[in-house]
Amino acid sequence: MQNPLIAKTIFSEIRKLKQEKDAVILAHYYMPPELQILAKDGGVVDFTGDSLGLSIEAAKTGAKIIVFCGVTFMAETARILNPGKEVFIPDREAGCSLASSITAKDVKALRAKYPSIPVIAYINTYAETKAECDICCTSRNALQIARSFDSDTLIFLPDVYMGRNLQKNIEKETGKKLILWHGKCEVHEQFTSASMVGMKLMYPDAEMLLHWEVPEETVDVSFNNRAGILGSTSDILRYVGESKSREFILASECDLGASLKGMYPDKEFITPCIKCPYMKKITLQNTLATLEAIGAEQENKYKICLSEDIMNRAYLPVKRMIDFT
Repeated sequence: MQNPLIAKTIFSEIRKLKQEKDAVILAHYYMPPELQILAKDGGVVDFTGDSLGLSIEAAKTGAKIIVFCGVTFMAETARILNPGKEVFIPDREAGCSLASSITAKDVKALRAKYPSIPVIAYINTYAETKAECDICCTSRNALQIARSFDSDTLIFLPDVYMGRNLQKNIEKETGKKLILWHGKCEVHEQFTSASMVGMKLMYPDAEMLLHWEVPEETVDVSFNNRAGILGSTSDILRYVGESKSREFILASECDLGASLKGMYPDKEFITPCIKCPYMKKITLQNTLATLEAIGAEQENKYKICLSEDIMNRAYLPVKRMIDFT
């Protein structure tokens, strides 16, 4: 967290510009803590959430301008859902190792190899990739979406670890098989089985909080004689609220721990502090710079621009995903 006096000044400037330019700010749970403080609590953010929650807020907002404090594929999704609005991101270099692992060309090749098999794309993909798929999903609704298909085989992309974790549940419930891509999240793959064994020994009473994107062997080790949850960010937040435990081991992005601590100050969260370098490209300073640039010559530095063709073709798989909420 930066100098409180500097932050207070920036907060004031951002609030003023938001009002002048009819803008809302959406922020992912992996943002730095100062970018997770809601406006109603003295911060500048209108909505915080996971990918699905922010997608829904993007579709509902009445503001003319959306400033998306997240990574590029999320801002693209907001743009797809809001063709009549302008969407900006404070740093267009805020990418994603997982989204970059697959292209539209790769999806076309999969379709040629496996004709007639439905393709489910995790939301952590770029717009051009989404445009080639049947439906998108998030970690929150992936199981529900997979269950909905009649086909006994599905293509799931791009996260291989999430795919393997989902496959265990899908096969057990329905017998469906998943054909997987081999993309990985560079944050969640660092939560190894060895690190979880060590943490369980150090904190014998802690429950486990794991994201779908961690390796499957980490999941197996973590839940060996230990309670907890494997799920989406929202699943994790809900689980903590319902659990009677006071201590949790978190296997997800470090600043989700800050979110949890803010929501549940009487509970303790232990996590290796592994940060997403792309999420951390977004700061209070460049969020302010984005708002200052809107309507000026330099606004294209921050603006999300997609072709009409990509927008039109990506809309249906994204909309189908939203319909599963």
